[in-house]
Amino acid sequence: MAITASMVKELREKTGAGMMDCKKALTKNDGDMEKSVEFLREKGLAAAAKKADRVAAEGLVKAYISDDAKKAAIVEVNSETDFVAKNEDFQNFVTDVAEQAINTNATDIDAFLEEKWLRDESKLVKDILVEKISVIGENLSIRRFEKFESDNGFIESYIHGEGRIGVIVELETETNSDAIKEAARNLAMQIAAIAPKYISKDEVSQDYIEKEREILKQQAVNENPDKPENIIDKMIIGRLQKQLKEVCLLDQQYVKDGDLTISKYLDQVSKEVGFKVNVKRFVRFETGEGIEKKEENFADEVAKQLGQ
Repeated sequence: MAITASMVKELREKTGAGMMDCKKALTKNDGDMEKSVEFLREKGLAAAAKKADRVAAEGLVKAYISDDAKKAAIVEVNSETDFVAKNEDFQNFVTDVAEQAINTNATDIDAFLEEKWLRDESKLVKDILVEKISVIGENLSIRRFEKFESDNGFIESYIHGEGRIGVIVELETETNSDAIKEAARNLAMQIAAIAPKYISKDEVSQDYIEKEREILKQQAVNENPDKPENIIDKMIIGRLQKQLKEVCLLDQQYVKDGDLTISKYLDQVSKEVGFKVNVKRFVRFETGEGIEKKEENFADEVAKQLGQ
């Protein structure tokens, strides 16, 4: 497969690795982007998923929570430019989409777009979207949503960076006292900042563990080519444990108190309020994650229009 400059550029943006390293990785893996990212990670030339998930689109993430904190929704709506993301009309539209999502029966975006718009049931969600595109003058996209309903707890949200990152988190508790609300907000901020993938190690699939183990092992082999395999296997045990702590919320270091893990922090909260407090689930959206943004060179664009 021919390796193009755009492929090299994409891999470089995902990993931060050098141009020649990216070209070598793509060539070795016949242009497969995912395998090339793994190859660079194994060589120690990429910073794992932190760079692979770089934000590349504009828009907003917003959450909507019911008055009793028993229902919540979070949505991501994309725009072409950051300028539009700061537009009041666009921001109000995203808020309306979040309110639509908290009341939706849809389980995917296609069904969501076909629903009646709650603020004007003579129109569908997709019709309102088209109207907004016409008024605002940019292509807009309702990309995704998630909805929670809590039976034995409550839901809290946190929005960071004026809508760049959003989180909803559900706690299993006997009450939503002020102390519990504060804890939930702290957890939502933790999730926004550190981006865990799981609540605990119990949720981590064996496939994920084995894949990470192989990548870490290859890294160790490349760094220590003279060490025997049994020593390499011992070396990666600690690395794998560290990796799992980074992706599991309860094992993460609490950002507000480095002496605590999130698990120990929740133990403290539980002791304070007199009953057990558990994290049931969470969702974290970051605007544009996984979307490749088309970069425009303004000077080139002007030159083209002038026929130069």
